[in-house]
Amino acid sequence: MSRALSVWWEGITVGVLRVDRHGDMTFAYTSDWLADPSRPPLSISLPKRREPFNRRECRPFFAGLLPEEAQRTAVARALGVSSRNDFKLLEALGGDVAGALTLWLEGETPPATELAGPATPLEDRQLVELLDSLPKRPLLAGERGLRLSLAGAQSKLPVVLVEGKVALPAAGQPTTHILKPSIPQFPTTTENEALALRLAAALGLSVAPVEARTAAGRPYLLVTRSDRRFDASGLARRLHQEDFCQALGIPPEHKYADEGGPTFKTSFDLLRRACTRPAVEVLKLLDAAIFNLIVGNSDAHGKNFSLLYEGGDVTLAPLYDILCTVAYADLSPKLAMKIAKRGTLEEIGKTTWTAFAADVGLGAPFVRRRVESLAHSADDAVPGVVEQIAATGLDREALSKYGSLIASRAARLATTV
Repeated sequence: MSRALSVWWEGITVGVLRVDRHGDMTFAYTSDWLADPSRPPLSISLPKRREPFNRRECRPFFAGLLPEEAQRTAVARALGVSSRNDFKLLEALGGDVAGALTLWLEGETPPATELAGPATPLEDRQLVELLDSLPKRPLLAGERGLRLSLAGAQSKLPVVLVEGKVALPAAGQPTTHILKPSIPQFPTTTENEALALRLAAALGLSVAPVEARTAAGRPYLLVTRSDRRFDASGLARRLHQEDFCQALGIPPEHKYADEGGPTFKTSFDLLRRACTRPAVEVLKLLDAAIFNLIVGNSDAHGKNFSLLYEGGDVTLAPLYDILCTVAYADLSPKLAMKIAKRGTLEEIGKTTWTAFAADVGLGAPFVRRRVESLAHSADDAVPGVVEQIAATGLDREALSKYGSLIASRAARLATTV
């Protein structure tokens, strides 16, 4: 006996994801979607065609909608299913995922966004209870009426805002923000990530807006989703996106370059093939590569970069999930994507940028100028960003510690050009 999930995009069925009694998963577009030239494919890795895609072909995209690593294991445990069962996890979580899609059992119709009931804002006490429950029940998996999913290995929860307050979404309602609590095993990650994202914005990089908040003294981040837009009537609408692993047909468990995941070379090549204005997006990715090196974010892998589809344009999505990982001794300092075969800042020298430029198809003098400019700008901007975030009530001592580390890395990087 087979089971099937209909894949919906803006109220229209795109196709059907099916699993047979042997656990073999396939995806097929509907004939109506194929016949309409204005309807795009779900992914660069899933071009429109009549033949169904087999498991090997379709799994990278659909598994890429699910949480990863320990988060996936904990979700599966909460739901009472196998952590390896992509289909059952999508069945339980696929009501609101990254991008424009929603997944529902075949024969069901997604609740109309326009008819979604009002969400109820959470009081601080309820918010603290929610923060406490996330480690045991990530994404609130199994909670009645909630079918939410986000990729990634860090604890997070898609939410909406009601009059500025955090709320859980009503049935069918697109979430608009991502709530990120501190990571218990790593101190002051809220301060760390807030500083990294705000610093990126201060340097002019395209990043997801982030706000640091507290509930009864508990810090958390509220990140604005880049794959959502509000229409003229004030309703949130879903925009499509796919991360680089999905676009390149790489399963999420191989997201690291050393395990077959995207490299900078394949990532720059992807932007040149996929984006409407590739020259602009290529420079954004260059800035991201340099900035992650400055802040010491060694975990910038292929699932942390995405393509965003909006109004016929394809762009590099605003950056997100930026953390100074080198501040934690238990995490590897080696870059998820190496820069010209160099895995740490200490390994980078004056010849590195020439080799990197050749690898990704850019001019070496331009790359060196951009490295020097961003390094000096970061060094200059750190104190002001630290003060800005400390004024919101976050831990000033922790912010200063991360700021000093980032400033020292920026100064060191400036010497490599």
